[in-house]
Amino acid sequence: MAFTVPEPMIEPVVRGLLGAIDVDGGATEEQILVLAAIVHQLWGRDDLDLATLGGLTPGELARSLDDAIPRRRFHELLVTLESCRHPLTDAQVSSVETYAAALGVHERDLAIYRTLINEGTQKAAADFERFFDDMLVPRSERSLQRKPIVTDEPEPELVAQLETFADLPEGSLGQAFLSFYERNGLELPGTRASNVNHMYVGHDMIHVLCGIEPTGPGEIGLGAFQMAMDDNPVNTFAFLSPLALHESGLSSIDNIEVVDSTLLRPGAIELMATSMARGAKCTGDFTTVDHFAIAHEPIDEIRHRFGVVPPEHPDDGFHFWQH
Repeated sequence: MAFTVPEPMIEPVVRGLLGAIDVDGGATEEQILVLAAIVHQLWGRDDLDLATLGGLTPGELARSLDDAIPRRRFHELLVTLESCRHPLTDAQVSSVETYAAALGVHERDLAIYRTLINEGTQKAAADFERFFDDMLVPRSERSLQRKPIVTDEPEPELVAQLETFADLPEGSLGQAFLSFYERNGLELPGTRASNVNHMYVGHDMIHVLCGIEPTGPGEIGLGAFQMAMDDNPVNTFAFLSPLALHESGLSSIDNIEVVDSTLLRPGAIELMATSMARGAKCTGDFTTVDHFAIAHEPIDEIRHRFGVVPPEHPDDGFHFWQH
């Protein structure tokens, strides 16, 4: 189900978010910029002035949102804004918990940020990595989900399987996949030992089909696209993961460098919002298909089948849109 909020509920959702981030003297500049991008670019509500709108209390919001879906989407956006507060404070974590309780939302991502405040970064990182490991199989390439995850040695058979894409027609998904790796100077999954090799295959197929490149902002944008396409638990965690890696600086996975405040980089917030908007326009979720089975098909036809629209600015340095 696409990441949308019914039109009558958009304003209370926005006002609830404003109320939830109004702690410690007010929302941060980054939080307001991220919220504004979502309101204006994802929902097209230029009429909502965040400076004058005013917030809702948890009780007021709960009375305004009487459906589970907009409640869940409010919570997902609130966790996004929570990760954009640097440094994260006890008041912000407490506010998120209060709003979640009022809406009857109890997600495990709350545990990560509660641990960050109460027990420090190291323990929170351990929580995140445990959740990440739980999602390894569901986020892996579909045809590889039945195979055991290899952690201590390379997987030459996987490499050889991917290399066969070189024999596929020009313009095919398989050819585009190999070009993605060559263009970005990446080694094919399976070249070295890693517990995320199977996940990388599926994850990078999504990169290729979305046309979003693997930069820090691009990873957050890709997760936003994926969650907006269908905010099921796997796709939602696919958005939470890059926020933890590239925005909160909570943890490092595989050989990814720990950074924070990625959304403050030029163009990053707009990329996240426009990626959400593109994902919400999709007519189906292509993350769970067997990409090996369709690797021979023209990438344009696959995109058309799932309603993947081109980025508005394909030459902005965040995208590679192959025709």
